[in-house]
Amino acid sequence: MNEIICEAIEKKRLIQFSYGDLTRIVEPHLLGRKTSGRDALSAYMVDGYSESDSEPYWRNFTVEEIEFLVVLDETFAGAREGYNPNDSTMEEIYCRL
Repeated sequence: MNEIICEAIEKKRLIQFSYGDLTRIVEPHLLGRKTSGRDALSAYMVDGYSESDSEPYWRNFTVEEIEFLVVLDETFAGAREGYNPNDSTMEEIYCRL
């Protein structure tokens, strides 16, 4: 799955997936391993339902909890405001915008 996410980041393509039984559509920005040892995606959520907020916003998603990942044809312009390419919570960065 990491390879698919990295390719989406490289091509600036939106991805859609299920996370906690909810569908999310995000602009993927950074993929790496957190200091907790888990792989995580830092992404800007643009569509889909979230119990915590209905507006677009930044989220971290644990990769092992992502299901039914689909790379969409739709692209995004680039990094969103608030993007941190050197996220200090990441022990290792696999790919980033």
